[in-house]
Amino acid sequence: MEWTEVKVITTTEAVEAVANILMEAGATGVQINDSADFKAETVGPFGEMFDPTKHAHIQSGAEVAAYYPETIFLPEILPTIKHRVTQLTDFGLDIGANQVTMTAVDEGAWSTAWKKYYHPVRVTRYLTVVPSWEAYQPQQSAEQLIILDPGMSFGTGTHPTTRLALQALETIVRGGETLLDVGTGSGVLSIAAKQLGAGQVTAYDLDDVAVRAAASNLALNPIAAEVTVKANNLLTGITQTADIIVANILAEIILPLIPQAQPLLNANGYLILSGIIADKLASIKQALTAADLAIVQVLNEGDWYGIIAQRQED
Repeated sequence: MEWTEVKVITTTEAVEAVANILMEAGATGVQINDSADFKAETVGPFGEMFDPTKHAHIQSGAEVAAYYPETIFLPEILPTIKHRVTQLTDFGLDIGANQVTMTAVDEGAWSTAWKKYYHPVRVTRYLTVVPSWEAYQPQQSAEQLIILDPGMSFGTGTHPTTRLALQALETIVRGGETLLDVGTGSGVLSIAAKQLGAGQVTAYDLDDVAVRAAASNLALNPIAAEVTVKANNLLTGITQTADIIVANILAEIILPLIPQAQPLLNANGYLILSGIIADKLASIKQALTAADLAIVQVLNEGDWYGIIAQRQED
């Protein structure tokens, strides 16, 4: 089968939104090459993160490449892709150069090209994200592995927004909690929650492609075998209550989620939010206060923020 690569040159802050647009347009997989993922790392309290000098990489911005089979007529959908990416500026995202190109690739190149960008990454004190093809053994007894196939979808643990959400889960989860994962993407947060000891976990995503990708990744992690993943628009129509609700999505989508999440939180339950760029932080804080959710902690990495909020006991 013949394949076509559609590549968008953009910025670090827009990669997940661009990847989502490409997947919703029918891509079979995406590859993200983000200069921010290759920043210099140091040996921290949980070990060596990554040595960027050992891997070729771009020096600035980000590239999001998606792969489409010959059964999809790209001339019809490419204008829509370009328009939707341009519209991201309406949500306050810097889309950078916004250059869109098409290149023919053979099936063998598509199936292996993106693998050179992904390696085991220790993302928190206890959590390490490992590509499914890597033979990796934990370096410490407390280290927990999240096995992912990064070729299926975005949200592989290397982006700052995902790392912030993982750090927040590590801070909050004590064991046995009921958790809702909104906008699950690759399923990385649901897998992490189970590795940290959460009880019942249900994951939602608006995109059927993401639901299938998450289900495939969950299957790679036996501990996540009982996680339920469904298609749903945020928490619309959901009545199940939870001890923890986590969402790593765009700030503009977080705003309507907050009033949906508040009544579903059990007393003293936590709402973990990530995907918040600096200039949207104030509006998210205001929305949390308006929903009677107390801000417990604000996490930060570069231009990105995460928030842990709590519903006070009634």
